[in-house]
Amino acid sequence: MVLPRAVVFGEALTDLVQGLPGQWTGYPGGAPWNVARALSRLGISTAFAGSVSTDSLGDEIVRQSAAAGLDMRFLQRADRDPLVAIVPSSRPPRYFFAGDADLFFDAQQLPDSWMVHAEICHFSCISLARQPLADQLVNLATRAKEAGKRISFDPNWRNLMDSHYRAQTFPTMTALADLIKLSDEDLRHLYPGLTESQAMDELRALNPHAQILFTRGEHGMVLHTPDTVYEQPAIAVDVADTVGAGDACMAGWLAADLLGMADPRERLQFSAACASISCRHAGAYAPALDEVKRLLNTSV
Repeated sequence: MVLPRAVVFGEALTDLVQGLPGQWTGYPGGAPWNVARALSRLGISTAFAGSVSTDSLGDEIVRQSAAAGLDMRFLQRADRDPLVAIVPSSRPPRYFFAGDADLFFDAQQLPDSWMVHAEICHFSCISLARQPLADQLVNLATRAKEAGKRISFDPNWRNLMDSHYRAQTFPTMTALADLIKLSDEDLRHLYPGLTESQAMDELRALNPHAQILFTRGEHGMVLHTPDTVYEQPAIAVDVADTVGAGDACMAGWLAADLLGMADPRERLQFSAACASISCRHAGAYAPALDEVKRLLNTSV
């Protein structure tokens, strides 16, 4: 079996969301896992490299991973408590995390020669803020960069990103990355008190060469290359839920590159279409390639 072109590292978890008081619903999720599923459904051979529990919550993540066509050799299981994001309130957002199955990921168990075949390695979210996993992933990103692989990074801000993350992990990953995506919310948390322009200047000081995709939800997105700025409006659809739209956008941006789209404007349109299709569905929906093509054909 051929090894994947894209490897996504980090956490898969279960979101336990309270709707009406006392009524809870579980949704498999986690930003890296969402990106991996979407990449695979967009036609890119992809693996999710992370650890999940051996109970029914982990079983569901494994089932949906296989259904999305992910390379299952990279997904590990640990007989530990499942990682869950407990969300008592969505508006205003309140959440906390429990469980530790994700922390038992072991890079030594990855398939032989995986790094030889990988073209892009993607990192994001709380996996980079939970030790000892975080240091292991930063080391993997460093090794992959030294091996000539492209590094993709989406900080995907969460409330457990502490002073160590701000002072060390975030600057290190930013400097390593060839492709960086941040939302307007991420930027506000990472650079409190700075304007968007000032925050972008800080990012550029850390990495003068990366492509930086800045997303603004319904207000579209802006791609900053080292010498040009491209703008892309959001593609209007009937919105059911915005959960996971940023992950679909990230996957679309990476997939467009790996599908051979040379024009940055074309890649941005593709990424915007992925985000919009995700918004049509409740939960973190992974758009398929034919859905994206249909939306692009009808929105021209």
